[in-house]
Amino acid sequence: MFAGVKQIFNSKNRDLLKRILFTLAALFVFKIGTSIVVPGVHVDPSGMTLVEILDAMSGGAFANASIFALGVTPYISAQIIIQLLCADIVPYLAELSKQGGVGRRKLNQITRITGIVLAFLQGYLYSYAYIGSGTPMDYMMYSLILTAGTALVMWIGDQITAKGIGNGMSLIIMAGIISVLPGMFINLWKELFAKGFIGIAMFILFVVIFIAIIVGVIYVESAERRIPIQYANKSTSVLGKQNYIPFKLNSAGVIPVIFASALLSIPQILASVIKKGGFAPFVQKYLNYRTGTGLILYIILILAFSYFYTFMQLKPKELSDNLNKNGGYIPGIRPGKETVDYVNTVLKRITIVGATFLTVLAILPIAFDRFSNLTTSISISGTGLLIVVGVALETYKQLESQLLSRSYVKGRKGIRRG
Repeated sequence: MFAGVKQIFNSKNRDLLKRILFTLAALFVFKIGTSIVVPGVHVDPSGMTLVEILDAMSGGAFANASIFALGVTPYISAQIIIQLLCADIVPYLAELSKQGGVGRRKLNQITRITGIVLAFLQGYLYSYAYIGSGTPMDYMMYSLILTAGTALVMWIGDQITAKGIGNGMSLIIMAGIISVLPGMFINLWKELFAKGFIGIAMFILFVVIFIAIIVGVIYVESAERRIPIQYANKSTSVLGKQNYIPFKLNSAGVIPVIFASALLSIPQILASVIKKGGFAPFVQKYLNYRTGTGLILYIILILAFSYFYTFMQLKPKELSDNLNKNGGYIPGIRPGKETVDYVNTVLKRITIVGATFLTVLAILPIAFDRFSNLTTSISISGTGLLIVVGVALETYKQLESQLLSRSYVKGRKGIRRG
């Protein structure tokens, strides 16, 4: 690791260092934007109990009523919607998904346009939580500012992807979550230090639990089930390595939590808009994830979306057909239906483990808030750590692969000169 850091600061890798510095500068601009509050807005999102998830992903911008309050959430929602529609629901989109690079570029444009539309709609709804009794023009102005903020965040993410290191959108979410951690630990220390020795012991316990969650997330993110693959007329001993298909334990990532949270937030947003009759009390009592029924519904949604998104991404039937076309097969399993059934069984077994782990991470802050007497700004967000660890590992792998490829190119040049 230290050798890799030394290699980055090597004068021969100046362009790589520039990419890293550009990424840090872009993230700094994003953080500045999260502190710019929309003029004339009263910050009172207390009626929305899912504010913690949105606020964590936007780096505190949501609770501050910042111009970046929505962050990249509309883009993520648009991405999920377009992926769902590509699964033979809309023939045009399904055809684009099979057209390679050209199709992907068109799908990317459609996703961005959909993200902007969603940003405007979400901004208009959220304006009721911030402005309260405003005029339609007030709501329109606020939603337009939020939409422009989302468009700017998406542009910053694109610039990071093109000129920096890693996936820009993912790094923005990661930066937003990391930026709130120092303040959380400072508030925790101030609150517990006043309690004397017991408070200090509780602070140490909190830090130990936090580190244990990070270790657990790294373990699960790195865990995978490898299915061996053989190809006709190719010997494993000749190739010198075993071919396999890797299935991650948590293939869906944090998407099921985001989707479940989004679905549960819709009634709460409507309740803050309607404010009449018994709808708001009903939502607060039964659809709030801090109540028993709301928590059970939240868990069911996470588990259901984990299975749905995993199978939508990996597609056992399509995987079996691709193996057949390339002359590949799973040893001991017949091609065709048996391969599909075998892959289905493997995915079901590993997904229940990954989905259970994801559910535990999602309900961790709820349990922590219920059993601790600390302020709401102090919580253990397992899903936030899952995002941070996942993005950090992917960025590290990308950086490592670039360093290795440069070393390989230099080595080849040295051999040619010799």
